Amino acid sequence: MARTAGKAKTRKSVAKRFKVTGTGKILRRKQGKRHILQKKSRKRKRFLGKAALVSDADLPRVRESLPFL
Repeated sequence: MARTAGKAKTRKSVAKRFKVTGTGKILRRKQGKRHILQKKSRKRKRFLGKAALVSDADLPRVRESLPFL
């Protein structure tokens, strides 16, 4: 029995975690700013709050989950 490609759907959990910039790059939040913050320096916590780009190794998986960029 032949398989046919289905309709591409956006994975909503991925759509909530990533943001696409105007130039097509994908931004992510940094991990490590939820709890156990007392031992982390002020500078470290400040930089954890900023967004970062998704690495080249992870881009194909993220783009596959977000078909309508």
